[in-house]
Amino acid sequence: MISEKSLESIFKNPISINGNLIEFNTDVLVDAVNQEQTQDIFSDKWTDAEDYEGLNNFYEFQYEWFLSLYGFESEEDFRKYLLTKHTIIDTGCGLGYKAAWLARLAPHALVLGVDISDSVDVAARNFKSHSNLFFFRGDIADTGLKNDVIDFTLCDQVIMHTEIPEKTFKHLADITSKNGEFGCYVYSKKALPRELIDDYFRKETHNISREEMWKMSEQLTELGKKLSELDVKFDCPDIPVLGIKGGEYDIQRFIYWNFLKCFWKEDWGFDMSKSTNFDWYAPSNAKRYSKEEFLKMVNDSDMEVIYFHEEEACYSGRFKK
Repeated sequence: MISEKSLESIFKNPISINGNLIEFNTDVLVDAVNQEQTQDIFSDKWTDAEDYEGLNNFYEFQYEWFLSLYGFESEEDFRKYLLTKHTIIDTGCGLGYKAAWLARLAPHALVLGVDISDSVDVAARNFKSHSNLFFFRGDIADTGLKNDVIDFTLCDQVIMHTEIPEKTFKHLADITSKNGEFGCYVYSKKALPRELIDDYFRKETHNISREEMWKMSEQLTELGKKLSELDVKFDCPDIPVLGIKGGEYDIQRFIYWNFLKCFWKEDWGFDMSKSTNFDWYAPSNAKRYSKEEFLKMVNDSDMEVIYFHEEEACYSGRFKK
């Protein structure tokens, strides 16, 4: 049983505890236009997502992918790793499914989930049965936690959506304990045509209504679905000036990686695929990194690499002080 006193001891300022929901005695302020937009967009996305037909398949995919992203051979391998972690936080927790997974794998630990959006209310409602799991609403660039209090800090597929990811990374490194580890994922830079389109939306999204953005996401999902159903593969030449890598491609993946994100995954269903497209195009904050830029961010925060992973979509790893 987690005591109220132990919870209070890791925060800088007084807190109130209402069931499994932690509340600050002062309001959480969002002081940047882009970040306020991010808050609204992900509140919109996650409050609808819990009713999506493919949500459980999405969760199962994320659990499996997580293991490869952070260097674990199996869920049991990860569970053993967590035995030495007594305070754990999932920053940018969304619906809280990953925080709940952590709480289940580490029943001895205090597990926290924090998100800037309204999703924390959904998460707190859905995971009341986990006695070691608590949620709070806040900006992950300034969580309100003291330095050196978290044994495993996780920021999975989220940090790019913060106002200044480098500042966020430094803060999350600071709250990680001296013997703890920090797991983080960033989007990787893609081919030049795709980057140009993505950069366009980082600014133009402020001029596109939410309704129009959801409509475009639906259209892109339909495009991705139709391209995938063609089941066509071809050999592409290497085009280094455009950043297009040569090799065999499925036509949908060729367009996806090099020109236009049009996500489609059949077992996630249409709504979850549409939501994935939406959360790429809608936020102004969605920074991408080269490998060198990500490793510089790690080094600038006085951390060293324990495990590093790279694939077409991303870079990820575990780091320590």
